[in-house]
Formats: sequence, C-alpha cells, structure tokens
Amino acid sequence: MIERTELYGNGQWFTPSGSDVFDVINPATEEILGRIPAATTEDADRAVAAAVAAADAWGRTSVAERTGYLTRILEGLTSRGEEIARTITSEVGMPLKLSRRIQAGLPVAVLDSYIRLLSGYAFEERIGSSLVVREPVGVALCITPWNYPLHQVIAKVAPALAAGCTVVLKPSEVAPLSAFILAEIIHDAGVPAGVFNLITGSGEEVGEYLVRHVDTDMISFTGSLRAGRRVAELAAATVKRVTLELGGKSAAVILDDADLPTAVKSVVGACFINSGQTCNAQTRLLVHESRYETAAALAIAAASAYAPGDPQDDTTRLGPLVSAAQRERVRDFIRQGSAAGAVLLTGGAEPPDGMDSGYFVRPTLFGRVTPDMVIAREEIFGPVLSIMTYRDEEDAVQIANSTQYGLAAAVWSGDAERAARIARRLKAGQVDINGGGFNLLAPFGGCKQSGYGRELGHHGLEEFLELKAMQFKE
Repeated sequence: MIERTELYGNGQWFTPSGSDVFDVINPATEEILGRIPAATTEDADRAVAAAVAAADAWGRTSVAERTGYLTRILEGLTSRGEEIARTITSEVGMPLKLSRRIQAGLPVAVLDSYIRLLSGYAFEERIGSSLVVREPVGVALCITPWNYPLHQVIAKVAPALAAGCTVVLKPSEVAPLSAFILAEIIHDAGVPAGVFNLITGSGEEVGEYLVRHVDTDMISFTGSLRAGRRVAELAAATVKRVTLELGGKSAAVILDDADLPTAVKSVVGACFINSGQTCNAQTRLLVHESRYETAAALAIAAASAYAPGDPQDDTTRLGPLVSAAQRERVRDFIRQGSAAGAVLLTGGAEPPDGMDSGYFVRPTLFGRVTPDMVIAREEIFGPVLSIMTYRDEEDAVQIANSTQYGLAAAVWSGDAERAARIARRLKAGQVDINGGGFNLLAPFGGCKQSGYGRELGHHGLEEFLELKAMQFKE
C-alpha cells in the first residue's frame, strides 16, 4: 500500500496538524491502494503563507531561470513515466496501455510545450506612449479533478510557474497519488521554497477555505458544474480571477455526406475513452434520419471492441469507473434512459458478466434518443452514447446546441468547408472536424455552463498574467 503521511510546503515535507486521512481505492479491485493525509485549515494557511512569501522573488525571476526549473521538472516526469502510468491506472482505472500514452505522456507533452512557448513569448509590448507589461497574478490556487489527475495538474501548474506565479495545489482526494510524485520531482528540481505547495483535503472544507482565502490571488478550477458554481460564488467575495473548466455534453454531428463507418467508429472511441470519464467526451452522436439504421449497426459493432477488463492488462480498452458512487450514478442514468423510451442497443445497467468485483459498467448505446430525455441533457460521465437523429442542417445545429453545456463538439462531412461552416455555428469552445487531433497549443475550455477561461498554449499562460500599462510622457 502507498501511504503518504506528509504534505508539501515551503520547500519541505511537513506533518499535517490533524490526524484524519483519506483512503485511495483501486477501482478495479475495490481494495485500498493507498492513504493520504486530510489537511486542515491550519495546513492550508501554512501553504498559502509560503506561497505569498515566495511570490515576489519568483515573479522577478528571468524567463531563462524559470525555463531551467521547468526543464528539470520535465526530466523528472519523463524518467518516472512508467511509475506515473501504473500509479494512475491503479487509482483511476484507465487501461495501462492508454495511461502510458495519455496519463503519463500528455503531462510531459504539455510541460514541454510551455518550455518551448516561453522562449518566444512577449511579456512586454510598446503601444504608442505606453509600455504594456504582463506580470504574474501572484498566488495561484489550482484545484484539480480525478479523471486525468496529472494532466489536469500540469495544465495549470506549468503555465502558472512559467508566468511567475507561485502555486498552491489541491488535487482530488479520489486520485491524488500522482500529485505526490510531482511534488517529489519539483523538490528534486530545486524549485525555490514556497513556489509550489501541495495540500490534500476535501473540497468542502479545505478547498472552500482556500478559495475564500484573502491571500490567494486567482483560482484555476476543473471539476463538476455544481462545484464550479460554488467556487465562483465564494471567490466573488474577494473579487478573485477565476477560470472554470466544468462539464460537457458534446455532440458529434455526422452530416449526410460523411464517411459513416469512419465517423461512427471515431465517435464511439471518443465517448468510451477513460470509461467515458472525460469532460469533452463525445456522448451524443447526431446522424441524419435516413442513415440511422446503418449508424446504429456500426456503433454496435464498434462498441463490441470495448469489453470491460483488467486495466493492468495491455489488451484491455475499457476499465472500471473510479468509484462505487460513480458506478451507481451511471447505472441510474442508464435506467432512466430505458424508462424514457430510448432504444437500448447494447449494454445496460446490469453488471458485466463474470465481473464480481470492481466498479465496472457495460459499454452502453442508446438509439432513438430525443433532446428532452435526461440522457441527452445531463453529463453522465460513463461509457454511455446517445444516438440522435436530425432532419436537416438547421435541425442538427439546434439539437447540438440544446444543452446547458458548451465545452466541445465534432463535425463530420465529405466537404471540409461544409463541416467548418457547421462548426462555426456550434456553441462550443473546441470543435473537431473530421477527426482532427488534439492540439496542445490551441486553447481548451468552454462556454455556457461549461465554464470560462482557457487552458493550454499561450491562452493558458495568459490566464496567470496581469496586464499593466505604463504611460510615458512623450
């Protein structure tokens, strides 16, 4: 068992002031994988004070100095990649083959992108008689979720440190173990005391306390819509800058001239990755009424390749959900879908055959889903795909935009210009066209109730920078 007994602050590991702990559960076996401390508000004060004390000196370091520290952190992440992948597979359940590429590989790629970006980024520009400078906001509070635990951390911590901010990180207590590995790497990289601080605890107690804290200057939060609303509410009292990356109900619009087999297979994969526990998962497949039967058959065939299995097995493509609560939530949505009259094409709420332990759910497809159904409106966060039909382009756009979310979407067409025209009308922060790949330099984030602010690339860096105009007499 992995037992962590200390928190990290002011350049050293320290014993928490309280004795409470959180158990970390392996979702594939339901056994205790590890244990971490539950920080108190006193511990949170200690971390914030360290970040405040270090903020001025760190904010005045040169780009070359910050690049050097980030490069050493990158070397540590790379050298411990296999350990990180296995740790996250054990605490989240993503199949190991995918964890190596995504859970361990993506943070390395994101950090490397910020190292490269720093070398050419203009922190100052002359506009007439003014010198406009971009300065670090100060103390950045980063609150991260459990589904991509290290990627979400690096997507915040890397630009924060690159911008010259000091950081207080509060990872999810559900999957926190990779954050401790990162703290070790940052310590070994020689990052100055107080620049990075790690606090683990519940969102209700420690998270809310840190959000309200008068000495945290900005908040970068990724999580549920409910929690994001609460963060925004609490942060308003001190008028903090807040970036929120919340839920999604992403639509994949397959136009009538698209390569249907390729499109359907891609959408099923984009729905089921990480067992559907992905904020930008494509969970609504929109197809022209005339192609519904063919699309449904193709989706059933594609879903058959995602049998639940042991995530430590390199042949497994679908692991468990992260917790018993998450499993029951997803099963309840599946039951609601059937009760509402959606056609269950494959899967269902029953446990997968032969899987007596672990938080596994059958990969599930619903057909003939209508926009008013709960499964078409709410974020399920499990391997559940809703197939919906439309009459024409106008109808497709209306259905795609009919949820409260606006994080991501996709469009498929044999005509790239037609696809782009539809993509421009979709209310989403990011739209994949004909299977376009994830771009680490492009802004990631949403609109409507998917949140505000952006991560990745120079847009993500600028969330941690404050603009100052210095006027000179001519």
